[in-house]
Amino acid sequence: MKPLLNTERPHPVHTQLERCDTAALVDALAADQALAAQAVRAAGLALAQAVDAATPRLAAGGRIVYVGAGTSGRLGLLDSVELHPTFSWPRERSPALLAGGERALFVAVEGAEDSVEAGAADIAALNITPLDVVLLIAASGTTPYTIAAAGAARAAGALTVGIANNPGTPLPAVCEIGVVLDTGPEVISGSTRLKAGTAQKIALNTFSSAVMVRLHKVYGNLMVDVRATNAKLVARALRLTVLATGAESAVAEAALAACGSSVKVAIVMLKAGVDAASALARLEVAQGDIDGAVAAAAGPLAP
Repeated sequence: MKPLLNTERPHPVHTQLERCDTAALVDALAADQALAAQAVRAAGLALAQAVDAATPRLAAGGRIVYVGAGTSGRLGLLDSVELHPTFSWPRERSPALLAGGERALFVAVEGAEDSVEAGAADIAALNITPLDVVLLIAASGTTPYTIAAAGAARAAGALTVGIANNPGTPLPAVCEIGVVLDTGPEVISGSTRLKAGTAQKIALNTFSSAVMVRLHKVYGNLMVDVRATNAKLVARALRLTVLATGAESAVAEAALAACGSSVKVAIVMLKAGVDAASALARLEVAQGDIDGAVAAAAGPLAP
């Protein structure tokens, strides 16, 4: 018998869950989940390395590709779909691959995570390039589908980042950058949807958010590339513009109306005293850097 992975070991403390009163049961589950954040912080240097390696590729037009099976694949998909409304990241630049395809979102697909052929084929179907950043996620660190996808993506020249919850497993080793979230045994033995999954979600949120900061989609700590697609987000766009510029609400609202509700463009308009077209042009030259666009307004733009 193979040695048990850390995530599969029975928890040494919580051995009689069914005998706990409900308050104690809830406390045990919640308290153990809190350890997920500690595991992510312990892997902080590897995550920072991944952010620094990914940023220039993405700035040059690359994609963030998420790959996983089961819970890990669903968490990757969740991160991918949230990038567009949060940061206006184009949907086509954050595809997610889930072992077993779309059906596996709702039901387990027999044998999907064990298919080496499918992992390689799914990567090939995306026409991966050296500008792409591929995040390979597997709590066990041993999932054949995900490991095969990692090999195919690396062979295509992409940056590969392996995220696993067990040290010494194959997935982090076959990727260019390995991120090990060592969450240990679960309160419910083997259920990696608990703190292992929580740690994965924190790590994915951290990686993608940090990359978006580096790509100038955050100003200070304000989410300035938000898509104002509903009443709540329209109000948020106005609030962000006011916070970033100190302008009166009516002035900020007029600027947003003049530029199609782009918070970044409105900020440059108000800070630099230029019209929407000029603000947009300056942002393009400054590659989305608001401070650079505002500073450029004081003098001639570089070609």
